[in-house]
Amino acid sequence: MSKNIKIIIGIVVILAVCGFVAGFAILGMSGLYLASSASQSSAQYFLTVNEVLSKDSTVNKQIRISGAVVGDSIEFDQASGKLSFQIAHVPVDYAEIEKQGGLVIVLENAVNDPNHQRIQVVYVGEKPELLRNMAQAIIIGELHSDGIFYADEILLKCPSRYEEAIPDQTTK
Repeated sequence: MSKNIKIIIGIVVILAVCGFVAGFAILGMSGLYLASSASQSSAQYFLTVNEVLSKDSTVNKQIRISGAVVGDSIEFDQASGKLSFQIAHVPVDYAEIEKQGGLVIVLENAVNDPNHQRIQVVYVGEKPELLRNMAQAIIIGELHSDGIFYADEILLKCPSRYEEAIPDQTTK
């Protein structure tokens, strides 16, 4: 075999190895990107009432917010299907909830204390069966510049059914 043929075979082998390494690197990076973007889009992060009210960046953006339903504020117009109510701030930290006496006490304090920050929620649709005083609400929608949260979806937990449950508002 001539020297030129050996050089050409060597170059082809080196290029093939480099091509395989580059291909695997690209596939690996693509896989990491897809896994990262999939986990970010399915992550369930819920803002508290205090967090929403302290950030201007939440206005006119689709967000999830959690809080305790203030029963005295619930109004429903059967004819138009317009539902209006307030949610009060509830802490996220499990240790803080336990320190305050447990979830039921925290929910009760949130709805009965006028000093807890609140957000007005407006929703058009059927009135949820579990919408009542002290229910834990997770609401998806947008906070508008008028200070009203316009809901697209309402998820509720009744405190009497889930006395020990704490919403997974944040995950670490």
